[in-house]
Amino acid sequence: MRELPDIVTAAVPADMTRQGIMGHSMGGHGALTLALRHPGRFVSVSAFAPIASPMNCPWGEKALGGYLGSDRTAWRGHDACALIEDGARLSALLVDQGTADGFLQNQLKPELLEAACAKAGIPLTLRRQESYDHSYFFIATFVEDHLRWHARAVAAS
Repeated sequence: MRELPDIVTAAVPADMTRQGIMGHSMGGHGALTLALRHPGRFVSVSAFAPIASPMNCPWGEKALGGYLGSDRTAWRGHDACALIEDGARLSALLVDQGTADGFLQNQLKPELLEAACAKAGIPLTLRRQESYDHSYFFIATFVEDHLRWHARAVAAS
């Protein structure tokens, strides 16, 4: 949140008032939580196969417990669904999820993000991509769609 913008603006003439953020898997969840925790910082956010709620999956419980300890209330600030439940908002969100992703049911749980966004009134485009898994090929296939999503949002800001 601090170092990268400085590096970017030193290298290219970037307008840092019009940023987007995206990521994959745990990085996708990171993109979501950064956007939710820093309202107004990003004009667009998208994710590929994000962990929707680390408080509710084995990977997330291990990571959050390891970093933050056993107090689950401290975890809420690092869980996209909990942040949304607690009032954080996004103007819109694009998520792609492969239906053949081996992590889908036990770890990623996009239905939790879908429910949280619906309850909060956050426009979510959740695209379930038939037969795609968690791989580079999945991302490479749909990354252009995400870049166009961000370009439209940045142009409109």
